[in-house]
Amino acid sequence: MCPRDGPPGWLPLSESPERHPAGADCQEDQTVAARRAVVAPTRQENRALRIVFYGTPSFAATTLDRLLASAHDVVAVVTQPDRPRGRGRRMFPSAVKELAAAKELLVLQPERLTDETFRARLTACEHDLAVVAAYGRLLPEWLLGACAHGAINVHASLLPKWRGAAPVHRAIMAGETETGVTIIQLVKEMDAGPMLARRARPIEPSETSSAVEAALAEIGADLLVDTVDRIAAGTAVFEEQDHGLATLAPRLTKADGVLDWRRPAEAIHNQVRGLQPWPHASAALDGKRYLIHRTTLVMPPSDGSSPAEPPGTIVEAHLDSLIVAAGDDHSVAIHELQPEGGSRLSARAFLAGRPWRPGVRFDLPV
Repeated sequence: MCPRDGPPGWLPLSESPERHPAGADCQEDQTVAARRAVVAPTRQENRALRIVFYGTPSFAATTLDRLLASAHDVVAVVTQPDRPRGRGRRMFPSAVKELAAAKELLVLQPERLTDETFRARLTACEHDLAVVAAYGRLLPEWLLGACAHGAINVHASLLPKWRGAAPVHRAIMAGETETGVTIIQLVKEMDAGPMLARRARPIEPSETSSAVEAALAEIGADLLVDTVDRIAAGTAVFEEQDHGLATLAPRLTKADGVLDWRRPAEAIHNQVRGLQPWPHASAALDGKRYLIHRTTLVMPPSDGSSPAEPPGTIVEAHLDSLIVAAGDDHSVAIHELQPEGGSRLSARAFLAGRPWRPGVRFDLPV
């Protein structure tokens, strides 16, 4: 099976009438029309599909839980091996493994997806479809064709925007006001396969990546089950992505968290919102690193004046916030921060142990 042709019974994804009302003003160009060319469906009796689920964090666990409540049969769960966490470096299972174990499902945790033992056990599952949600690894080509209906993925962005490992975080850091979930067929190229379903959701100005991701997990779980139902019924449709509009969402690193106070205030605020729960935005004060947990934008005074202090300077200290000058003559209010190795503090608690003095300034990255 050619990955881009789709499994038997799949169709190009049709747009809803609401999005494309009748009329000359709504005519599509030839490129778009070709991408959405419709072929008569191959309908079949709706039946329960045998599914192997791939996923690791809580986002994926939400999808698995919803899938387990559907008419379909999850015959195995593939998740990342247990990893050490915390100061004691104890080994912890993934959220998906915990759920799968509670439901007494077969759990596979291969170190390598090319492992022959894993391959044999997967083949023995005799599944119809692979479902992937935040598994954390690219599936090799042999897995994409290991079952009749191939593999589909729950991706937390409105593809083709934000392909990659950190779509929610990168969208918020970029100041996006809308995101969503896309269900795609997996192909060899990362997040580049045909789309089966998309659903949008606004990003509120104060929302963090943790909150948005939790909301998208619920949306994605519902959308995934609906898509699997359509695959089982032989009425699933797909639409090629416009690859020219693709943007990337690479994996996060600690370096992404370093705040540069010379940037605009809104960009700094978006960085703080977009880097939760990891790696968090961070800044150094008198040589000590602090994680910045919660900020708000400070509106400029009505008289048009703005902070005259250099970027990174704490220009004011209130009971509930530290006001820090940014690079565009606007300011950011820090409400919660955490010294490295210490506890999370409100601005009030921070100031109680460290009285503010004029001219104190956060370090600027070199």
